[in-house]
Amino acid sequence: MLKQLKRRFVCVLMALVTLTLCAIFGFLYHFTRVNLESQCVSMMESVAKNPFQLGQPGSWSESVRLPYFVIKVTARGEVTAVSGGNYDLTDTVFLDNLIDAAIHSADDLGSMPDYGLRYLKVKTPGALALVFADTSSETATLHSLAKNCLLIGAGCLAVFFGIALLLARWTARPVEKAWAQQRQFVSDASHELKTPLTVILTNAELLQQPDTEPQTRKTCEDSILTMSHQMRALVEDLLELARNDNGKSKMVPEALDFSALVEDGMLPFEAVFYERGLTLESDIQPGITLTGSRQHLEQVLDILLDNARKYASTGTITVTLSPWGRHHCRLCVSNECEALSPEELKSIFKRFYRRDAARSRDGSFGLGLSIAESIVNAHGGKIWACWEAGRITFTAELPTK
Repeated sequence: MLKQLKRRFVCVLMALVTLTLCAIFGFLYHFTRVNLESQCVSMMESVAKNPFQLGQPGSWSESVRLPYFVIKVTARGEVTAVSGGNYDLTDTVFLDNLIDAAIHSADDLGSMPDYGLRYLKVKTPGALALVFADTSSETATLHSLAKNCLLIGAGCLAVFFGIALLLARWTARPVEKAWAQQRQFVSDASHELKTPLTVILTNAELLQQPDTEPQTRKTCEDSILTMSHQMRALVEDLLELARNDNGKSKMVPEALDFSALVEDGMLPFEAVFYERGLTLESDIQPGITLTGSRQHLEQVLDILLDNARKYASTGTITVTLSPWGRHHCRLCVSNECEALSPEELKSIFKRFYRRDAARSRDGSFGLGLSIAESIVNAHGGKIWACWEAGRITFTAELPTK
């Protein structure tokens, strides 16, 4: 699919470049032809005003550059005068053919491609002046221009083809990355669902056996119920991520006292941290307000605090909320943690990422921080993690009112 996408991109780009070059060279050829024709006609009109003056010694005009000759014909068809420069006018048959073709033409100005001439008929008292100008140089110029345009066009197309290939690869990189992430996401989701499904099927098979002990049946039922709740939580998280990715999350923005929201959101975790021997401290600046979805911002705080509960074995969890600049605020959740590399700090926001694969046994699927990131991004903010002096700090920066 990606190869087909690249081919289409190259084809479309080359088609646009080809049409553009054709239009440019077409206009260049057209205006050059019109300009050359205009110069020739201008010269012929100048000659027609005084047909035989230019044939006199010393009477050449600087504006005249093309070979020409003038024939003056009476109303009876008799040639009374012939004059010109750089032309052999002794061939009477040739002149008669030219005169006959010009006189019988309905146009006063026209071309004779077979002879390489352009003619202009000018009526004078008692006679008709026929001005003929050579167009061989004009034709040669246009042929040379067309040849050069073809050569330049071919060179440009070759260069643009190489550029198009590079652009196709460059533009396809995000698609390739997204495609790889999607395949990895499907693979990880399948793996996460496979384990509880296997447990459920195994226990269901045990329940169908008539000789299963009552205590074993009770254990199987509890296991099925636990795995079912775990699967439902995973599916809900996946649906939440899908809605956020598609911009279809049911976010209802409203004016919020974010300081009060954070303080209220911390209360349920105090007892949980106390049972695990952890201390929860906070530094919340009052009066910080913003526009956002209460439910989803509470979810971000819950995810960060729950993440601290899972990964902080001892010490103090610190929650701070303070203004940042004129139009932003920063919510920070910090806890003690093992050293993390810069690559790991970026990877923890990836879906299904866990440093310890065994965390999936306690209901951790590695989706919480991905959901938090999608919610913060949907609010026009950003979230990141940093590790320093034995502590990891998650910072969510959000725009304020």
